[in-house]
Amino acid sequence: MTSPKSDFSFKSSIKDITKEDWDQCLINDNPFTQYEFLSALEKSKSACNKTGWQPYHYVEYDINKKITAICPLYIKNHSFGEYIFDQAWANAYHKYGLNYYPKLQSAIPFTPVTGERILINNKSKDKDKKKSEVLYNIIEEVKKIDVSSLHFNFISKPNIWLKKNDMMVRQGIQFHWQNKNYKTFDEFLQTLSSRKRKQIKKERLCIEKNNLKVKIFQGDEIKEEHMNFFYNCYTNTTRKKWGSTYLTKDFFFQIHKMLKDKILLIIAFHNNTKIASAINFISKSHLYGRIWGAIDEIPYLHFELCYYQAIDYAIKNNIKIVEAGAQGEHKLQRGYMPQKTWSAHWIKNNEFRNAIERFLNEESKIIDKYKKNLEDFAPYKN
Repeated sequence: MTSPKSDFSFKSSIKDITKEDWDQCLINDNPFTQYEFLSALEKSKSACNKTGWQPYHYVEYDINKKITAICPLYIKNHSFGEYIFDQAWANAYHKYGLNYYPKLQSAIPFTPVTGERILINNKSKDKDKKKSEVLYNIIEEVKKIDVSSLHFNFISKPNIWLKKNDMMVRQGIQFHWQNKNYKTFDEFLQTLSSRKRKQIKKERLCIEKNNLKVKIFQGDEIKEEHMNFFYNCYTNTTRKKWGSTYLTKDFFFQIHKMLKDKILLIIAFHNNTKIASAINFISKSHLYGRIWGAIDEIPYLHFELCYYQAIDYAIKNNIKIVEAGAQGEHKLQRGYMPQKTWSAHWIKNNEFRNAIERFLNEESKIIDKYKKNLEDFAPYKN
């Protein structure tokens, strides 16, 4: 396809775009596509050239210099913090003496959450057509600059605007909980098989027996001391498991300042001493479980803070979906069902493009079968 003449540029910082212009292109209250969230990532140096997330945001203008489209983009020299795993592709490039990095990435850094990646001004009459034009312009840029490929992670369900530009679609699996208009947590439990119901009750009872109390904080209830404690939990757990943290302390204080109404902070206490914490983000329809950490290891505490408290809050506040982050088959037995996710990819090298396309076709069949197998082990009553 060819794109009509349009005026666009690529920005090395989100501060080159105003919040007002950004908000004109939002279609919902997903917290991760908000200007404040992405701005906090950049201001805090969590997403910057040094961390391998160099901003390269696409911005398009009309003849009056009004912004008509935005696409958050990053030039990346690694694949960390994406949750769509393409390291095998990078290794194959390396084996043949080619460079897979840098690549151009449209994603929310360190955030495996589905959402809009190409943001179109709400006054646009045909958004799919405009998205297709934007994507065409970005692909043309990829052809010119020193990157191997273009990637869109955790996109909404694939649409025609992707196919028109020969993007290859990849499937994945996450585990989400769906609120079927439950009135209480116990009502949700009654939909589970007897064995699974007893297991969850046992896990929650263990929390009581250990004299643990859980408190929820949101909005103005969240104080600086709470964020300090959460960050200590995050660094303690992350460094034990993976050795280093990506998100800086300043990032969490930035979002606390700018997005506190979208934060749900859950803290566990033992004898009035804080021992663990989980941070969630909320929209009108979704609760997104993001990061947890603990100072003290107690059985089932992770399940309580990350899964059961989230379900309980969603029921009480009529939130339809709880997303519990990437991977984790253990979530299935706690009522979180497998859901497909999608990413889209454009590869500059034709030979590798053909090979990756064959791989994705086979992988899709495996994902379909995997999802079906997971559903066969669902904890719900037949």
